[in-house]
Amino acid sequence: MEHLLFAAYLVLFAWLVTKVKFFKDSGLSPAQLIIVFLLKVMAGIFYGWIGVYYGELAQMVDTWAYHYESLREYELLRSNPPEFFRSIFRNTYEGGYEKFLSTENSWWNDLKGTFLVKIMALLNLLSTGHYYINVVFYSFISLFGPVAVYRVMRDIFPANRMAVLLATFLVPSFLYWTSGIHKDGLIFVGFGLIVYHFYFGFKDSRWPWHRILFILLGLILVLALRNFLIITIIPALIAWAVCRKLRYPPIVIYLAIYALFILFFFTARYVDPRLDFPEAVAVRQQEFLQLRGGSAVAVDRIEPTLHSFIVNAPQAFSLSVLRPYPGDVRHLLSLAASLEINFLLLLFVAFLVWRKKQTGLTPFMLFCIFLSFSLLMMIGYTVNFLGAIVRYRSLVLPFLVIPVMAQIDWKRVSSFLTNDIKNKNNM
Repeated sequence: MEHLLFAAYLVLFAWLVTKVKFFKDSGLSPAQLIIVFLLKVMAGIFYGWIGVYYGELAQMVDTWAYHYESLREYELLRSNPPEFFRSIFRNTYEGGYEKFLSTENSWWNDLKGTFLVKIMALLNLLSTGHYYINVVFYSFISLFGPVAVYRVMRDIFPANRMAVLLATFLVPSFLYWTSGIHKDGLIFVGFGLIVYHFYFGFKDSRWPWHRILFILLGLILVLALRNFLIITIIPALIAWAVCRKLRYPPIVIYLAIYALFILFFFTARYVDPRLDFPEAVAVRQQEFLQLRGGSAVAVDRIEPTLHSFIVNAPQAFSLSVLRPYPGDVRHLLSLAASLEINFLLLLFVAFLVWRKKQTGLTPFMLFCIFLSFSLLMMIGYTVNFLGAIVRYRSLVLPFLVIPVMAQIDWKRVSSFLTNDIKNKNNM
């Protein structure tokens, strides 16, 4: 019965992706939409399978832990619906809702798991509690994020649709981590809603109520599922908005606003001790250092001072942008991650050598760069598990890879490779 239900829902949602207006207006053909959807379903199934057979090794036991918890919440939903929803807001910790960045004894820290489990419990109403049927639902829901980003990037790079398509949907780690039942796919839906409605709001100079509502929904998804990401996305959005209002060079505006936010980051604790952001980063790193796992690497500890953050910046950059190195490979997933990051670095070199005529750094391109690197540095400062780094990093890869691929002159690359092969054959 489970297999028949899975097949029925798979066919239904494969048809539905070709009928939803938001997907239809993306410019993707029905066949392309179905292929992308089925790829996400397959990635989600593989994600669940890895969680069963290699969960501890690959640090992926959470997906099944959330599933089993959702079954208990599913029973609560059926027996006592008001309590099911009230329990989201119940807080028994001392200090109430104040510990926004705390990683223990905090309602905010618990919210990310609670929120995801509640969503999965609602999906269980349709799947009768079967994990792999929920994968079909989750793949459909999480498809809204990359399609939103694709629509923005296609509008910016209309002559490079294939490069945009490949870079949006087929970066392996992004496809894998945002398709499995976990927080990442929904977080990227939040990113997609925010970016899509900001971009087209500015382009059309129209801000109807539904656009504002979707931006707020995106922010709520990010806030609920990984609240510290708000610290990276808010300054990027403010800088983007200011660029639309002022006539100064965009890079000057971004640098000025980020300088102000860095100043606020290190000095807010003198206004209110609860806003000690450097201490929150140091504590989060310390908690990661106390964990045990096969992909842990030795790192220098961060102190809650400006000097420590500056000294450890190269380490943070190396961790989040360059690793895993070939020497870090321990199993198949780490090998795949190492091959991917080295391929992406090679792609960046190709961009530097064969990029098309530059049109300058637009406010949106600067948004992609500043958002991505602020998030990458935050990852590098706090996380010392390569598996977790690859997962967190995957969320910003589309914002970096799509502009790079779309601005490479692929005809020149093809010509170079063809001539190189001819020269070798003539030797």
